Amino acid sequence: MKKKVVLITGGAGGIGVATGQNLKEFKLVISDYADDVIQKTVDSYNKQGFDAVGFKCDITNKEEVEALMNFTKKQGALSGVVHTAGVSETVNDVEQIYNINLKGTALILDGVLDIVDEGASIVLFSSMMGHTVPPSDAYDEALTNPLEENSFSSIKNVVKEDSNMMYNFTKRGVLLLTKENAQRFGAKGARVNSISPGVIMTQMGKKAAEEHPEKIKQLLSMTALNRTGEPEDIADVVKFMLSEQSRFMSGSDLLVDGGVLPSILKYNK
Repeated sequence: MKKKVVLITGGAGGIGVATGQNLKEFKLVISDYADDVIQKTVDSYNKQGFDAVGFKCDITNKEEVEALMNFTKKQGALSGVVHTAGVSETVNDVEQIYNINLKGTALILDGVLDIVDEGASIVLFSSMMGHTVPPSDAYDEALTNPLEENSFSSIKNVVKEDSNMMYNFTKRGVLLLTKENAQRFGAKGARVNSISPGVIMTQMGKKAAEEHPEKIKQLLSMTALNRTGEPEDIADVVKFMLSEQSRFMSGSDLLVDGGVLPSILKYNK
């Protein structure tokens, strides 16, 4: 009997790797943007007795996403998708942030819908910062439909060239996509939820901490649990969301931030 398959995008990154380490009972499809990091990750898993394969994919490219889905479908019954691929505000390119974080998420959802197995669980990644963007008719329609022609320009009219703001808006968009897709995936007997991490010490998180040490120090002082998060803190929540224990959850978001968001919202008032 074939193992069930879990696809992990951004699978060579910190949260992606930690997630895979928790899923030895599945066949893993590791997708990322570069062959070398994919191969390194796949080799590491397989040396530990995992069953892992890799596939390079630019998630902003529809044809490459379709190729990833075709490859994944050949591996067996797709019972889980963990879409960790994304970039932080340090990219300083609002269009790139939009394309990867939001357009890429929509393309992954569209592709997965065609191949997902009944009972499957899809886990998307928002951020605690997505919760800092208030609802508004001025931009929520565009955030919910990132593949529409004028969506990016509608959002850019609001955020201008502010990469921090664009990051926050794209992560609100992921929250909206999660809710919007619950019915669509439910019709196939599948679930879709999201996780909103706080400050997590991945390579991306460490880079942000090095570039903005005072900001990280301030966030830490505002965090109820008085520490930053580790990739394993998120990976354990992912495992729950992929499992039968979360079988009645769909269209939901889990905030995993050590209790910092209330302080951020109070500070931003």
